[in-house]
Amino acid sequence: MSGYGYTGGPSRCSAYWQEFTKCYANVTSPKQCGAQRDDYLECVHRTKEKARNATIQAEFERQQARALQDHKHSLDAQADGVPTRVGLVPTPPAETK
Repeated sequence: MSGYGYTGGPSRCSAYWQEFTKCYANVTSPKQCGAQRDDYLECVHRTKEKARNATIQAEFERQQARALQDHKHSLDAQADGVPTRVGLVPTPPAETK
Protein backbone atom coordinates (compact mmCIF):
# COMPACT_ATOMS: atom_id res chain seq x y z
CA MET A 1 0.00 0.00 0.00
CA SER A 2 1.52 3.29 -1.05
CA GLY A 3 -0.62 5.58 1.09
CA TYR A 4 -1.34 7.96 -1.79
CA GLY A 5 -4.79 8.66 -3.17
CA TYR A 6 -5.91 9.31 -6.73
CA THR A 7 -5.09 13.00 -6.47
CA GLY A 8 -1.57 12.41 -5.16
CA GLY A 9 -2.28 13.32 -1.55
CA PRO A 10 -2.75 10.90 1.31
CA SER A 11 -5.43 8.31 0.76
CA ARG A 12 -8.67 8.37 2.68
CA CYS A 13 -7.63 5.44 4.87
CA SER A 14 -3.91 6.07 5.21
CA ALA A 15 -4.21 7.19 8.84
CA TYR A 16 -6.00 3.95 9.76
CA TRP A 17 -3.41 1.93 7.85
CA GLN A 18 -0.55 3.67 9.68
CA GLU A 19 -2.21 3.00 13.05
CA PHE A 20 -2.63 -0.66 12.13
CA THR A 21 0.96 -1.11 10.93
CA LYS A 22 2.33 0.70 14.01
CA CYS A 23 0.33 -1.61 16.27
CA TYR A 24 1.29 -4.70 14.26
CA ALA A 25 4.99 -3.86 14.53
CA ASN A 26 4.88 -3.46 18.31
CA VAL A 27 2.93 -6.54 19.43
CA THR A 28 3.74 -10.22 19.78
CA SER A 29 0.38 -11.49 18.55
CA PRO A 30 -1.52 -10.07 15.55
CA LYS A 31 -4.80 -10.64 17.43
CA GLN A 32 -3.90 -7.71 19.69
CA CYS A 33 -4.44 -5.29 16.78
CA GLY A 34 -8.02 -6.35 16.06
CA ALA A 35 -9.52 -2.92 16.74
CA GLN A 36 -7.08 -1.14 14.43
CA ARG A 37 -7.61 -3.76 11.73
CA ASP A 38 -11.39 -3.41 12.02
CA ASP A 39 -11.14 0.38 11.78
CA TYR A 40 -8.99 0.12 8.65
CA LEU A 41 -11.26 -2.46 6.99
CA GLU A 42 -14.33 -0.34 7.77
CA CYS A 43 -12.64 2.66 6.19
CA VAL A 44 -11.79 0.68 3.06
CA HIS A 45 -15.05 -1.26 2.59
CA ARG A 46 -17.54 0.87 4.59
CA THR A 47 -19.70 -2.15 5.43
CA LYS A 48 -21.18 -0.69 8.62
CA GLU A 49 -21.86 2.65 6.94
CA LYS A 50 -23.61 0.95 4.01
CA ALA A 51 -25.70 -1.20 6.36
CA ARG A 52 -26.70 1.86 8.39
CA ASN A 53 -27.65 3.78 5.24
CA ALA A 54 -29.73 0.83 4.03
CA THR A 55 -31.54 0.71 7.38
CA ILE A 56 -32.23 4.45 7.28
CA GLN A 57 -33.49 4.24 3.67
CA ALA A 58 -35.78 1.30 4.51
CA GLU A 59 -37.24 3.17 7.48
CA PHE A 60 -37.75 6.30 5.37
CA GLU A 61 -39.57 4.29 2.69
CA ARG A 62 -41.70 2.57 5.37
CA GLN A 63 -42.69 5.95 6.84
CA GLN A 64 -43.50 7.34 3.37
CA ALA A 65 -45.69 4.33 2.58
CA ARG A 66 -47.44 4.68 5.94
CA ALA A 67 -48.05 8.42 5.39
CA LEU A 68 -49.44 7.72 1.93
CA GLN A 69 -51.72 5.03 3.31
CA ASP A 70 -52.94 7.34 6.10
CA HIS A 71 -53.59 10.12 3.57
CA LYS A 72 -55.56 7.71 1.38
CA HIS A 73 -57.65 6.60 4.37
CA SER A 74 -58.38 10.22 5.32
CA LEU A 75 -59.46 11.02 1.75
CA ASP A 76 -61.65 7.92 1.66
CA ALA A 77 -63.24 8.97 4.95
CA GLN A 78 -63.91 12.47 3.60
CA ALA A 79 -65.53 11.10 0.46
CA ASP A 80 -67.83 8.77 2.40
CA GLY A 81 -69.77 7.68 -0.66
CA VAL A 82 -69.89 11.12 -2.29
CA PRO A 83 -68.48 11.00 -5.80
CA THR A 84 -65.44 13.19 -6.09
CA ARG A 85 -64.19 15.00 -9.14
CA VAL A 86 -60.66 14.62 -10.30
CA GLY A 87 -60.67 17.87 -12.23
CA LEU A 88 -59.88 16.38 -15.62
CA VAL A 89 -63.28 17.22 -17.11
CA PRO A 90 -64.48 20.81 -16.76
CA THR A 91 -67.58 21.31 -14.64
CA PRO A 92 -70.63 22.30 -16.69
CA PRO A 93 -72.06 25.72 -15.84
CA ALA A 94 -74.85 25.63 -13.27
CA GLU A 95 -78.37 26.09 -14.64
CA THR A 96 -80.12 29.27 -13.51
CA LYS A 97 -83.87 29.26 -12.75
